Amino acid sequence: MASATSLTILEISAIFLSMTAILAYINHRFIGLPTTIGVMVISIVLSMVAIFLGFLGFDQLIDYEVSLLDQLDFTEVLLDGMLSMLLFAGALHVNIGDLKRYKLPIGVLACIGTLVSAVLIATALYFMLPLLGFGLPFIWCLLFGALISPTDPIAVMGILASAGAPKSIETVIAGESLFNDGIGVVIFVLLLGILSSGDIPTVNYVAHTLAVEAGGGIIFGLVLGAILYYLLKSIDSYQEEVLLTLAGVIGGYALASHWHLSGPLAMVMMGLMVGNRGRELAMSDKTRHYIDLFWELIDEILNAILFVLIGLEVVIIAYSGNLFIAGGLSIIIALLARLIVVGMTTKTLSRQLQLPEGAWKVLTWGGLRGGISVALVLQLPTGMERDILLALTYAVVVFSILVQGLSIGKVAKMIQPIAHK
Repeated sequence: MASATSLTILEISAIFLSMTAILAYINHRFIGLPTTIGVMVISIVLSMVAIFLGFLGFDQLIDYEVSLLDQLDFTEVLLDGMLSMLLFAGALHVNIGDLKRYKLPIGVLACIGTLVSAVLIATALYFMLPLLGFGLPFIWCLLFGALISPTDPIAVMGILASAGAPKSIETVIAGESLFNDGIGVVIFVLLLGILSSGDIPTVNYVAHTLAVEAGGGIIFGLVLGAILYYLLKSIDSYQEEVLLTLAGVIGGYALASHWHLSGPLAMVMMGLMVGNRGRELAMSDKTRHYIDLFWELIDEILNAILFVLIGLEVVIIAYSGNLFIAGGLSIIIALLARLIVVGMTTKTLSRQLQLPEGAWKVLTWGGLRGGISVALVLQLPTGMERDILLALTYAVVVFSILVQGLSIGKVAKMIQPIAHK
């Protein structure tokens, strides 16, 4: 049986970076899908080929792939490696003025919407799974609801850019996705603590944790952004200024994690400050050009690597007949929960939102899930429950990126004429 021998971090990085570059070339040269979707499709096909060959008795390829993935901690790579840079790069190009204009729907969807969606999905899953022979305790269903409810900023912002959605709707979806993953991670960590300890925390403890992690992360990000703004304004040399932004992101995220603050929210706030006030008042045209170019490349490269990893990780899932059905039903449940949350928000706040008619269609269909959901589900304790939730998570994520991601442009064009009235 073939397997990957113990590899160094450099060797593992070289393998996945080379693979990503080759798949990106194949997609650009022969397929023509958006890069993130294209490389993920090809990597899924490669994984399926490896699984099929394994069924035929040629298990060298799948054994090597599984062995290679075992040496790569997906959760650590994303949450402790890529996420800080991807969130900063995404927030760097979000206009604060637009966020302020749509702060009400963004706040409602990111905070209340994430909680409501998690409960709706958990309740539906709790009653649906026993019908298929997969009964799970409610706490496990809540964990699934918490990890699958947040829209993934990496998937959303990478795909929305070419979808052609009206600016107002793009702002709401992008703004929501930047903030609700931080909320979702905090909820997930709280629930995981309940699962591990068996103790139900008090309301005061939950409120305190949310205030410290989420609120503290926001304040910490603002402080970091102010420091970075001062440093950028005090010099005019694009090499050092690009280096300062990179150090601020990596060092700031590590420090936030060390202090148990929300690193994702800190990076969003810092990115918004540097991308708005910093861009306007602290950078020359030359510096602005190089900072934009640097972070655009970082965003493209890391996105491509991440989506290749998502495609390759399919080989670790053990699907059965009923689990396929459960995965399909989970997709429907997640979409219905999203529809309910978006529908309630747009209906209740219709006067304040000032969104084009039919915006709920894009807000619902554009609520993409991605790597963050996969990273969180892989943090669950090993066992039958984790295997089930891993399969359901992959079903929702793959459908979200491939089906919703490829068709969101058509949905957006349906309401485009109304948006320009």
